Amino acid sequence: MKKELNSIGIDAKKAKDLIHDLNELLANYSVFYQNVRGFHWNIRGEKFFELHLKFEELYTDLQLKIDEIAERILTLGGTPDHSFASYLRDSRVKPVENVKDGKVAVRSILTSFTDLLTIQREILVLSSEASDEGTNALMSDYIRQQEKLVWMYSASLG
Repeated sequence: MKKELNSIGIDAKKAKDLIHDLNELLANYSVFYQNVRGFHWNIRGEKFFELHLKFEELYTDLQLKIDEIAERILTLGGTPDHSFASYLRDSRVKPVENVKDGKVAVRSILTSFTDLLTIQREILVLSSEASDEGTNALMSDYIRQQEKLVWMYSASLG
């Protein structure tokens, strides 16, 4: 029996599974992005200047990744979820409100990275099984970058 392929030559069933998982990842990035925006806006204290800039760097990067993930979903033939309701329903990263303390914000960021890394590794396995090099490369790049950020944010806690 011949497999049905999508427009970029990936098994349609495997692409559907990838689209589902990428939409979950999109939800997590979207909630994480909003959390980091809040940290940037509300941070107070001794490390204000340093953290304010670091949080801006992070949310700018998250915004780019949100767009890349949505475009990958479209490339695979899917539709990216785009409602706050679906993001909140599907995200492992939970909304965090009114954080002003830098250490609390950094710990939340580290927890969110753990969630993202876990999901991205799951997608990496699926994309590898589907011979989807585009998704595989994207996840590998994200994982490598975020592992370094985990080390750096962890080091900032002492």
